[in-house]
Amino acid sequence: QVQLVESGGGLVQPGGSLRLSCVASGSAFSINTMAWYRQAPGKERELVAVISSSYNTNYADSVKGRFTISRDNVKDTVSLQMNSLKPEDTAVYYCNLRNIGTFMNYWGKGTLVTVSS
Repeated sequence: QVQLVESGGGLVQPGGSLRLSCVASGSAFSINTMAWYRQAPGKERELVAVISSSYNTNYADSVKGRFTISRDNVKDTVSLQMNSLKPEDTAVYYCNLRNIGTFMNYWGKGTLVTVSS
């Protein structure tokens, strides 16, 4: 029932910027915790950024100061603004929703971000 659709990935040069977006449907978006994860080849999926229903945010140390997560509870959208991109940011980025009632996780299909010259 819950669907998450990511967009905004692509090929970017080091130092460039991208903005990822995720639109949620079929859920009480405003009361759920939203997050962005990423998975690089040969590595475990890792949490990049998380934003609570009260707009509190946390970031992985590797992206602090460069990435910003935000949400729009009217449009049911969570975004990830990525600046000063590095080659090590290359990964598939996944949108995540944690249902606070069931504690079930819902995932988007992912969008590929490639940082390369």
